[in-house]
Amino acid sequence: MKLTDWEKREDALYLETESGIAKLTPVSNRIIRVVFTQDREFSSKESLVVLPQAEESVRWEVREDTERLVLRTPVLQIEIRKETCAITYLDGNGRLLTKEPERGGKTHVPIEVEKTVYDGNVTIKTGQGADGVRARVEGSRKTVDRRAYHTKLEFEWQQDEALYGLGSHEEGVMNLRGSHQYLYQQNMKAVVPMIVSTRGYAVLWDSCSCMIFRDDMHGSYLWTDADDEMDFYFIYGPEFDELVGGYRKLTGAAPMLPKWAFGYAQSKERYKSQEELLDILREYRERKLPLDLLILDWQSWPGDWWGQKSLDPERFPDPAGMMRSIHEEGARLMVSIWPIMNNNGPNQQEMRNRGFLLGNQANYDPFQPEARRLYWDQANDGLFKYGIDAWWCDCTEPFEADWKGAVKPEPEQRLSINVNEFKSYLDPEFINAYSLLHSRGIYEGQRETGDEKRVVNLTRSAYAGQQRYGAITWSGDTAASWTTLRNQIPAGLHFCATGVPYWTMDIGAFFVGRKPEMWFWNGDYDRGCEDDGYRELYVRWFQLGAFLPMFRSHGTDTPREVWRFGEPGTVFYDTLAKFLRLRYRLMPYIYSLAGSVTHEHYTMLRMLAFDFREDIRAHDIGDQFMFGPAFMVNPVTEPMYDGSRSRKPEGVSRTRQVYLPAGTDWYDFWTGKRLEGGQEIEAEAPLEIIPLFVRAGSIVPMGPVVQNTDELGSQPYEIRIYPGRDGSFGLYEDEGDNYNYEKGDYAWIQMEWLDKERTFRIGRRNGAFPGLVRERRMNLILVGTESAQGNGEAETNVFDCTVTYSGEAVVISFDSGGATL
Repeated sequence: MKLTDWEKREDALYLETESGIAKLTPVSNRIIRVVFTQDREFSSKESLVVLPQAEESVRWEVREDTERLVLRTPVLQIEIRKETCAITYLDGNGRLLTKEPERGGKTHVPIEVEKTVYDGNVTIKTGQGADGVRARVEGSRKTVDRRAYHTKLEFEWQQDEALYGLGSHEEGVMNLRGSHQYLYQQNMKAVVPMIVSTRGYAVLWDSCSCMIFRDDMHGSYLWTDADDEMDFYFIYGPEFDELVGGYRKLTGAAPMLPKWAFGYAQSKERYKSQEELLDILREYRERKLPLDLLILDWQSWPGDWWGQKSLDPERFPDPAGMMRSIHEEGARLMVSIWPIMNNNGPNQQEMRNRGFLLGNQANYDPFQPEARRLYWDQANDGLFKYGIDAWWCDCTEPFEADWKGAVKPEPEQRLSINVNEFKSYLDPEFINAYSLLHSRGIYEGQRETGDEKRVVNLTRSAYAGQQRYGAITWSGDTAASWTTLRNQIPAGLHFCATGVPYWTMDIGAFFVGRKPEMWFWNGDYDRGCEDDGYRELYVRWFQLGAFLPMFRSHGTDTPREVWRFGEPGTVFYDTLAKFLRLRYRLMPYIYSLAGSVTHEHYTMLRMLAFDFREDIRAHDIGDQFMFGPAFMVNPVTEPMYDGSRSRKPEGVSRTRQVYLPAGTDWYDFWTGKRLEGGQEIEAEAPLEIIPLFVRAGSIVPMGPVVQNTDELGSQPYEIRIYPGRDGSFGLYEDEGDNYNYEKGDYAWIQMEWLDKERTFRIGRRNGAFPGLVRERRMNLILVGTESAQGNGEAETNVFDCTVTYSGEAVVISFDSGGATL
């Protein structure tokens, strides 16, 4: 692909080659868009992923020598080899970031794109499995619609770099180097086509087709199945937070979720009636166990009208009264809704009559704006108008075709089966985008209805840009085993590294027992919560869940309420209650992280490379992560008490190995012991605790134990300060729900610790909103200051003082005698 001509225009660098045209557009100093096509003009299709970009003043220039063109911004250099158009990416100092092979690395293979024709010969077969209703067309035929391309973009990655991203996947791989991944939507795949490198860059593909990522014996590249042109964005950081900021600049910011969304969510498959829901809520309140959200899973609709967006009047006779009772108890309700409809319910008939169903006459078509609007109108009329608070958009990869049989198909079989099923109903160029458009319809519909409630949409599928629609993605219908628990951690870390901030999972896994005739129903615990082995696994899963963006228990086979695992005084019950209450104590910290997600493009669930990118030892660690700037969470992913089917593990230590990243000291959260970074330790890990370490310099605001997030109000906060280096933290507050924050109704309080001076400063409150707490008592705790090495004991001296903060700056000095205001 030899360069034949080039031109620098106001908007981009345009290239003519022997085999097509290309353009490189500086979107910002740190973001370059690259488009290449073998056609004679660029596509005019509107992107589903990338939003229209506001004009930004970018300083860039192009220089030419005998072998190359160099596009330069203040922080990036893009070198284009004239002979092959191979691109090399360097930072502003000339440090190599990554490059394409010298031969070129950009491939287009022409293909014929087919569409499905539905005529009088087709039949529709509908059936229900463990994953819900599916409708499939048989007897259809294909016809050629247009020409497009398979595209392939190759890289020569550097030996010392680690790669992350691509979304949430089930295999448990941490560093993607030396691996491959198929990028299509299915139950336990949530795709985001972006890779992130420890060398300080990311690549986002603007493609919605099936893709394949490889870094193996077949090469190092990303391949797309059906695109008009190759279109991707190179983003430079170098820090991961800057890469996420670049992604969200392109695809949209994440709106604030309501405060209650960060409380505890209780769910199972399934609560069957209004009475059962209210009984569960009353039990939580009587036991003084915090809870903010109840979730109503599938089949709450009338009779056999699958997917009807209204409640069965026999089981839910008074939706408005039910919602009043739930709200009076300080809780909310999320209801499962589906994009697939069956049995000629009123919703399905209305969709069919208006031509808004896909070829199987069951799934609605979110690619049509009017279909999205009708879907919302149905949800509003049947559910939202009664006071329901949130949506569980289940089955948003709606053409799953391989969840059947006793043997799990091979990965390549699954790719073929599922992608071909998607292509029966959707254009191959857009098969990954169903969930994105579905989420858009829910978000825009609710926003148009009113701004009193923030949109919350728990969805099983995802795509780039979905964060702008108030979506939370969970990892799908997993099976209960220690391997699954271990693999969940990299799944969430990869997902959030792509820039989509809200991820969760089914605490305890969806399938707990085993049904040999169904390959996916393969949990290790047929006795469910009566099995001590499952109780141990569930407690460890619950401990992990307490440090995720959404804290949610869900699954089938066995109930999930806290008291199902024992009664007060038993280790299982007491440990679950302990971590449930800790989650609520951390709510001021967690909600402030949420404020940073929206206002500063922050990420709260962070692989270690976010904060320790230069520490090579941290690159491959898939079972430790940062929860915000302070906490390093180290889940226990091996049995210590009871194995599967209650087989006692032998010779197992009740500790786990933890790597303390270099460049900082760390504090054991439970003991206050201070340890030096850059070492591996054996951390105590009895069932009652998860190894939890706090980075030196951290400031952690905590609240009291409350029963729901509404109770926080003006209650006192505890501010924990972990000395050892300077630190800061922004405490965020707003009304907790509604969208007034978009109008500026929110406040920040900046807190700073100056380690050398041993001085803590609470800055002047910046901002205001209706209901702002004007005065709050804050108990300041300076955690133990003596150092400990390895397993040595540490002094855990604690100095504390109490101040009443009323919005003006306060400075507190700590010395050996205590604290001085």
